[in-house]
Amino acid sequence: MSQSHNPTPAIVAQNAVRPLPRLALWLFCLAYLVPGLVGREPWKGEELQVFGQMLALAQGQSDWLHPTVWGQTLPLDAPLAYWMGAWAIGLAPSWLSAGSAARIPFALLLALTLFSTWQGAYYLGLGARAQPVAFAFGGEAKPKDYARSIADSATLALIACLGLALLSHEATPMLMQLSFFGCAFFGASALPYHPIKSAVALVVALMGLSLSGAPTLSVLLATGVALIIFFDKENKDRPRLPIYAFALLACALGIATTAHYFGLFHWRLSTMERSWNDWRGLFDLLVWFMWPAWPLVLWTLWQWRRQWVSQNWSRHLVLPLWFMALGICVALMTRTEDQTLMLALPPMATLAAFALPTFRRSFSAFIDWFTLIFFTGCAFIIWVIWIAMQTGWPPQPAANVARLAPGFIPSFSGLAFLFALIATTLWAWLVRWRVGRHRQAMWKSLVLPSGGAALCWLLLMSLWLPLLDFARSYVPWVEQIQQSMKTQDASTPGCLMTYGLNVGQMTAFHYHGGFEIIPLDNAESPQNASCRWLLVDNDSRPELAQVAHIKEWRRVETIKRPANKNEDVTLYLRRAQ
Repeated sequence: MSQSHNPTPAIVAQNAVRPLPRLALWLFCLAYLVPGLVGREPWKGEELQVFGQMLALAQGQSDWLHPTVWGQTLPLDAPLAYWMGAWAIGLAPSWLSAGSAARIPFALLLALTLFSTWQGAYYLGLGARAQPVAFAFGGEAKPKDYARSIADSATLALIACLGLALLSHEATPMLMQLSFFGCAFFGASALPYHPIKSAVALVVALMGLSLSGAPTLSVLLATGVALIIFFDKENKDRPRLPIYAFALLACALGIATTAHYFGLFHWRLSTMERSWNDWRGLFDLLVWFMWPAWPLVLWTLWQWRRQWVSQNWSRHLVLPLWFMALGICVALMTRTEDQTLMLALPPMATLAAFALPTFRRSFSAFIDWFTLIFFTGCAFIIWVIWIAMQTGWPPQPAANVARLAPGFIPSFSGLAFLFALIATTLWAWLVRWRVGRHRQAMWKSLVLPSGGAALCWLLLMSLWLPLLDFARSYVPWVEQIQQSMKTQDASTPGCLMTYGLNVGQMTAFHYHGGFEIIPLDNAESPQNASCRWLLVDNDSRPELAQVAHIKEWRRVETIKRPANKNEDVTLYLRRAQ
């Protein structure tokens, strides 16, 4: 028996695989998922640019097969992400803002990511070589109970990853890629147990990756999974493995052909030259982005080394290791490594879960105390700064907020305060439960890391949401420019010509200000003669005389964004004829 040559290092009794209550797990995931997806408008950066494309589609100002916004094509060819957002905006009731509506399908995608991680870890935990050592007189963990504890632990480890919080709550194609990457992980993990369901999950995942801007990743992923399936000696369904592998390769080829037909297949991966400082910055990013999963992954690979370095390798290690390595390598070969690294988190969380059956009590205690101090300190800082914003005391945090966000006026929300107070109380209860004397559970060591990450994220998205909205949205800037317009002309401006503004900025003025945006690049349009306002990015002002009759315009003032003095525009008013 191969297991005798590569003995499992897991020694787990049945009383250590007590299930995490389903209701508690669902509520925990919901508490992590909802904050940040509701109660705010799109933030600056990629989210606002993507929202601009969704809005253009929903308003009939863009072609659905070849989406553009104000004549520009977004860097990532991700039509499915734009379609989903546009459909959500079109189907939303009138009382729901377009920005909130566009995030609804992406909230479901985040839920799918958590679900796929749980399912993938569960089926990998069912494998014979993943199971713990059988005791001489019985009492070892039952296979399904053990697999369920592994799945619970993997979900908690995913939520605990610091890099997941912000990026997974933005309505962007990267969240869609993360969701389909996780779906492919689930499909490949469940293949020996549910071939049909797994095949559907893999096809949907590969097609979704292609339509969300990652057809190259889709092909690489399918090729690697096909090879793992073909050489999988642990799978009992050996005669059908070549059929599965070749079917997956054929599916990848078909998807690649389809993506190429629609002009989506672009090879964006490349070896990038990096300086020493770049590599050091990337290392720092890897350390905090994947914390606390990466130390557990290293522990897993060491403790289970006989299971993955030998010829009779185990799929519960090799499969997530391939997904994780692919995600990291793709991130290293793109210019958006801070976003692409998200792809590696579901398989990394699964590998981290397999560290728990081999934990020593001292290492578990270290994780608990470090997590307790770190997240309690973060929560304390969030509360102190919020109190300073509301009362002016302590004076130093209040002064720092006033300096970093000039013009921000704090507001009190009873509902946000209530949620923050409940979350903090639950954290205190969770800490008390964790240090209490009760039966050991395998997932126990990840309760505090995941609970602390969820607590701090919820506090930020409740107590600090007005401040973050002020700093990361364009609403205050748009209102400031509208006020400048009113001082010059009391009439309501219907259109606004722009030059040098990016898609996100133009979207903000269209969505928040209600302007009809006309890029100056399209200045030959007959309607431009009636457009009286011009907004120019200051970095583009030296080129303005080459594209506009500058004598026709009178400079009004330069307006800096309140939360970022380096982001400023100059407002012009057309001279009276």
